[in-house]
Parts: sequence; structure tokens; C-alpha cells
Amino acid sequence: MNATIQNDIKAGFSVFLLALPLCLGIALASGCPAIAGIFTAIIGGIIGSIFGSAGATIKGPAAGMIVIVLGAVQELGQGDPELGYRLALAVGMVAALIQIGIALMKKAVIAEVMPPSVIHGMLAAIGIIIISKQIYVLIGSTPAPSKPLSLIYNFPLEMSKLHPLIFGIGVLSFLIAAFWPKIKKVSLIPSTIVILAVVIPISLFYNLSATAPAYLINLPINCFKGIQFPDFSQITTPTSIKYIIMFVLVGSLESLLTVCAVDSIQQKKEETDLNQDLKALGVANFASACLGGLPMISEIVRSKANIDYGGTTPVANFCHGLFMLLAVILFPNILNLIPLSALAALLIFVGLRLAAPREFKHVYEIGKDQFFLFLTTFLVTLETDLLIGVAAGILLKLVLFVIRGNSIKGLLFPIFTVEQQENQVVLVIDGPLTFVSYLKFKNIMKNLAKEHKKIVVSLKAVTYIDHTVMKKLHGLADLNKNIEISIEDNQQLVSLYNHPLSPRQLKC
Repeated sequence: MNATIQNDIKAGFSVFLLALPLCLGIALASGCPAIAGIFTAIIGGIIGSIFGSAGATIKGPAAGMIVIVLGAVQELGQGDPELGYRLALAVGMVAALIQIGIALMKKAVIAEVMPPSVIHGMLAAIGIIIISKQIYVLIGSTPAPSKPLSLIYNFPLEMSKLHPLIFGIGVLSFLIAAFWPKIKKVSLIPSTIVILAVVIPISLFYNLSATAPAYLINLPINCFKGIQFPDFSQITTPTSIKYIIMFVLVGSLESLLTVCAVDSIQQKKEETDLNQDLKALGVANFASACLGGLPMISEIVRSKANIDYGGTTPVANFCHGLFMLLAVILFPNILNLIPLSALAALLIFVGLRLAAPREFKHVYEIGKDQFFLFLTTFLVTLETDLLIGVAAGILLKLVLFVIRGNSIKGLLFPIFTVEQQENQVVLVIDGPLTFVSYLKFKNIMKNLAKEHKKIVVSLKAVTYIDHTVMKKLHGLADLNKNIEISIEDNQQLVSLYNHPLSPRQLKC
């Protein structure tokens, strides 16, 4: 066995230890049986790897999808969680087929043009929604269906229902999650496995399985009895269609962004084929929904941990799924000793990271317009849902573009001209260069890179550059390591804010 495979097996085992409690917690927070999260990780690891998922990425259930899956279960089930779960599985199957279709049409790169401020606003809202629900589980209570801000506002009234031991386990778990990684000598040991090593003995000591079983995980002793099949009876209803769109949009977007981030972390010479990864994701999601699993993505925290543990190929993802399968077959009784409040603490910690004040501060430093986009997406998502929140953010970005004196025609149809010179080729752009036209720009650059070793990008006729493209231009040299790419700037363009990634427009 060569060293690479050995490292991948070790990394896969370490990621399995990290992912196990998170998978259980995400499933329960999504309104689904705990075993559904395990099924998702098993299928994401094994099937995703077989069908060609990106090298070091780890496929599995993600906190970012909790809000959508829970919404689907509640709205489709109309008070019947078991029915809602099966109806949501049908939604997952159709969404997976659409993901495969997008990949086959080579359209996965659409994720690259989503405005970063809108994405971060969406993720921050997801963080608040997760926290608003899990703080109730932390104290041993169950939240009534309500809007996130109402749940947070009413939480002090719920404190009278606090279960001291369950709450103590939750607080202890949160402290371990927050501070264990800061201890350098032991930071490579996942905080999640430390939490399990602490809370399971506590559960045994207080005999919670007999005295308070409602506060513990409830996995079937035979995991295969946990398999559930989709119910397609409502698949053509407006509610199902809404959630199909949300499963595809948010799941694909989060996953593809993770793949791009992992490429950056690994400093790969060539970009991962996003279409191939999305196809593998779609196949795995289809299999997951068929058997009762959740929608999955390439998850950034587990993928980053995989790299830190030495994982470099899909073997690590495969092993992570395989170890997950062995755990639920061999040790279900031990897993059933995990208190729900410990899982809630992990999810609250994840939610705090998504909605951390530094995220708001970072966007504000880029510029007031970006903060306005971020805040609009954030607030609309909290008050409505993810789909409307993202749509509101993108619409506002287009409105700001027009307010600044640009035309919709210019937005949609900037002019790209290729000029051949003696030892180089020059790409001249005339008009605004924004997230709408970035894909066309990138495709032209890729085609030029096939035939030329030196490319000059001329911005002298550009009238406006948005934040999305400014961020892409900073990484333009990484498009192809073997090509020399230079940029002819337009001195007439001025930054709207004092930040290197601020939008730029012509001087008035």
C-alpha cells in the first residue's frame, strides 16, 4: 500500500470521527430521523467517490441545508413529520436529477458568478436560524414553529423548562467545541470526538437511557430498518417545486463554492472540473434520497479537515463513508447514548461561525453597497425564506447597477474584442464588466489560453467593474499557471470605497 493511500485512509478515519455527531445533529435539526444523516455521509463518501467527486472534498449533510430541509418537511407534511420527511425525499430525488442535468449541460460554473455579499448574507441568516432553534434543544425543550427572531425573543420564557443536567451537557459540549481547537498540542484530535468521549460516560453514569430517553439519540439497532422511501404524491405542487429549486440552488452553490475553496487551499495547478463534481454530487444525492438520506454537498469544514489530516484523493472521502457504515452496524447502542443537547451545542457553534460579527464587519469594510446587499439578503431570508432572500439580494445589486448610470443592455452585452499582436494577444473589453458577463469573459480567456502563452486583458474601455469581478480579477493569474496574464488598467476608473475589491466606475 503506497503512502498516499495510507494517508487517505488515516484522513478518512479522522474526518469520520469529526463528521459522525455533526451528521446526527444535522439530520435531527432538519426534522428527519438521526439515521438519515448517517445514510447521507455513507452514500456521499462511497457513491460520490466512485462517480468522480473532487479530490479532497468530503461529501455529506451540511448545516447550510438544515433550514431548507426542515422547511420542506414542515410545509409538505402539514403537521405530519413522517409524511413530510417522505415527501421531502421525493423533492430531493427530483433536485438530484436536475443537478445531474446541469452538470451534463456544462453549466456548473454558474456558482462562480454569484455575488459574494449575497452568499454571505444567506449563510449568516442560516446561522441565525440554526441558533434560534437549537438553543431550545440545548436546554431540553422543543421550539414551536415560528420565525427565527420570534424564537430568540421568546427564549427567556422557555428557561423555566430548563433541564439542568441536559443543559449542563450542552454547555460543556459547546465549551469543548469552542476551546479545544485552540490547544495546539491536541488540536488535530477532532473536538467532536472529545465531546463524545465526555458526554457518553456522563449519559451512562446518570443512566439517561432509562431516566430520560427522550433527550438521547434514537438510532435503529439494525440500521437498514431505518431506510425510508420517497412519496411522490405531492411532487407537482407549488410547495414541492419551490423546495426543488431551493435544494438545487443552495445545495449546488454551496458545494461548488467549497470545491473552488478546496482547490485554492491545495493550490492545485489545474482547476477541478466543476461539472464532473456536480454530476457525482447529483448521483449521490439521488441515491441518498432513494434510501432516506438528506441532500448533501461538498462540506467545507470536513473538506478542510481532510486536507489538514493529509487526505488528497477521493479515497479519503470513500473511507469516511465506509467507517460511518461500520459505526452504525457495529456500535448503534453506544451512539444511542449521545444526548441531543450535545449535538445542539455543535450546531449552535456552527451557526455562530456562520453569523459571526466578523462576517458583518468584513462585508462593511468592502463598501456600504456590499453591506447593503448583505443585510438585505440576511433580513429578507430571516423573514421569508432562502430563495426570496437570495433573489432580493441579486435584484438589489441590479438596481444599484442601474442607479449608477449603467444600462441593462450594457450589463448584458459588453463587447469583447480579441486583437492579435506579434508575441501576445490582447482581449479588449468595452462596457461594464460584472457578474452577469463574467462567465463569457472566463470562457474567452480559457479559449485564448489554449493557443497563446501571453494574454493581455485591456480594461481601458471598461466603464464599470463590480465587486464580484474585482475579486475574480485578483485571482486571474491562477486561471492557467502556464500562461502569462497581465492587465492593462483603466486610470479613469475610480473605486467607490477605500477597499481593493470595491466596485469601480468612470470618474464623473
